[in-house]
Amino acid sequence: MQTTTELVERAAGLARRGGRRILGVAGPPGAGKSTLAARLAEALGPRTAVVVPMDGFHLAQAELDRLGRADRKGAPDTFDTAGYVHLLARLRACAGSGAVTVYAPAFDRTVEEPIAGSIPVPPDVPLVITEGNYLLHDAGEWAGVRPLLDEAWYCAPDEETRVRRLVERHVRHGKEPALAHAWVARSDEANARLIAAGRHRADLVVDPG
Repeated sequence: MQTTTELVERAAGLARRGGRRILGVAGPPGAGKSTLAARLAEALGPRTAVVVPMDGFHLAQAELDRLGRADRKGAPDTFDTAGYVHLLARLRACAGSGAVTVYAPAFDRTVEEPIAGSIPVPPDVPLVITEGNYLLHDAGEWAGVRPLLDEAWYCAPDEETRVRRLVERHVRHGKEPALAHAWVARSDEANARLIAAGRHRADLVVDPG
């Protein structure tokens, strides 16, 4: 597996290619995608890289309730997939001289809701790092994501570590330990198996540590 220094240099190489490049960081829940993306962006600096998470396209809780999908939050059909694909295409197009700043949504875990217009992506930033579960999923509208990525990395940490971190994250954000374990076993691990089926579409498999 690559060191953090090697991964930063590989991402920097993408940024140096010219134009706007998009690096996708995929993997199952708890794999360390957001941590790796943040490390890359911090190492490269805000004038070189901005992180745009897929989680900003979670459907709002009220909409999940209306659709009867609240108990499966995090499954592929609980996101605005078309909106995410459209944003990636816009990020590719709106770069360089004369382009405008694009605003992307974020996901606020303190309220478990997406927040629109949270992340500015200036036109002169050469690298967008997008991270999320379903970047390599090829069913329905998700199939439109991979062609928009210049590179895709798949995070594959030790499974015991991944599950432990995932349970701890749910507890940290308000779930009782028993409920957190049950949610991981029922929902997150079903999603993880689906996500793993797309691993072969990645350019690189990494262990974010």
